[in-house]
Amino acid sequence: MPVQVWATWFPAEGKPHSFVQGFSLQRLELSARGQPPFHFRVAENAIDENSCRGVLEAEGCGISWNLHYRSTFRVTLSNKGWIGFSRTPHSDALFSGQIRLDGRRFEANPLGLGVQGHNCGYRHRNLWSWAHACFLRAQGPPSTLEALAYEMPLGVLFRKAVLWHNGERHIFRNLQEDKRDSKNLQWDFRCSTREEFQLEVAFDGRGATLHRFPYVKTDCTGSFEVTNNSLARATVRFRGRNRAVEELETSVGAVLEMAGDSLGGASLGQPFGDDPVR
Repeated sequence: MPVQVWATWFPAEGKPHSFVQGFSLQRLELSARGQPPFHFRVAENAIDENSCRGVLEAEGCGISWNLHYRSTFRVTLSNKGWIGFSRTPHSDALFSGQIRLDGRRFEANPLGLGVQGHNCGYRHRNLWSWAHACFLRAQGPPSTLEALAYEMPLGVLFRKAVLWHNGERHIFRNLQEDKRDSKNLQWDFRCSTREEFQLEVAFDGRGATLHRFPYVKTDCTGSFEVTNNSLARATVRFRGRNRAVEELETSVGAVLEMAGDSLGGASLGQPFGDDPVR
């Protein structure tokens, strides 16, 4: 069953619960490469450009969802040809619709704020860190931060972060990691731009909603462990040229995911952004 649909429920109190269901490849409907509108459909589950729906049964429990979303910002974090890509069509997505979980129903417009994205590659990377945070603000629209780091061939490490704030996009490619703890799910880094825009970031995924679950390899030969927390905390401090320091913070509005235990020591060398070679 190489086509998998899964959902994870992160309750405010208690441990997360994952639902995973497999389907045969013959049931998959996928839009052609470069042919909009995008769609991914299998059985009663689907992801379209501005909506998603699903129905899953696992371990005697059931979950279903029918959601629509809209946003003001999109970004491509990584596009590496044969290695794959990571794109976020909806970085500050505003969701509406309904979710049902074992007789409970959640419905609203809006229902919540979050992210919708796509990752594609011939295999999962051996090591990666990915994080996204939405920051609600008393004045003005939400701000978002998304960051990605993963191993590439020849000992190169891809690193990139994108901040969307006050209607402006800031791209950082020189991430310097101060902490990467996949066991306790913490990721701290700092970066800057040539325009002297400085950023200090701390993602903290510790707590009851830290969740470990198996990812099936793309060739279906086995699985490996991934650590995730979709109710993580995040703090961002940034300063532009001749500007005072600003701070963004959320206690539940961030997601942090990691795979792999270490950065591989000095062999990874200088961090690289969108350049695939040294």
